[in-house]
Amino acid sequence: MSSIPRGARVNGENDTMSPSSMILGNDRRLLLLRFLQNNNGKAELREIVDFIAENEGQNDRKHRKSVYVSLLQTHIPKMERAGIIKFDHNTVTLLKVPEDVDVYMEVVSKHDVSWSTFYSGVSVLFALLGVWLNNIPLVIISAIYFTLSIIQHFKTYRVISRSSDQ
Repeated sequence: MSSIPRGARVNGENDTMSPSSMILGNDRRLLLLRFLQNNNGKAELREIVDFIAENEGQNDRKHRKSVYVSLLQTHIPKMERAGIIKFDHNTVTLLKVPEDVDVYMEVVSKHDVSWSTFYSGVSVLFALLGVWLNNIPLVIISAIYFTLSIIQHFKTYRVISRSSDQ
């Protein structure tokens, strides 16, 4: 059986990745951070596993076990090495949130318009303008921009709506 030396790169991961990039690069780490922020910075591992499994849309025993294993073997150690959390006796404690993470975690009040929704609307207006002016490149670029806005909207909405259910 071969062992991987501590600090070695696994699957091409870059050890110099910033803490914010490391968090934002994975939905489970993002959900873990959001859950801790909503629970005064401290939670039991079981509560976190249930929250993440529920947010991923699968709350069966097999999926919860998958979430538990990935948190315990990958996500928690990675965030602990970065000094973001502390894990002790099945309790996860939030130590700090990297300063630029909140910039990327869009938080919108219930009746506000998110940036992704705003940009979707703007792209529709530009597409209509492109049709009216018979400008095909503008219509194509607006369609691409609209598609990206919708994808971002649903990705952001999923994180926000599930974290606000707490």
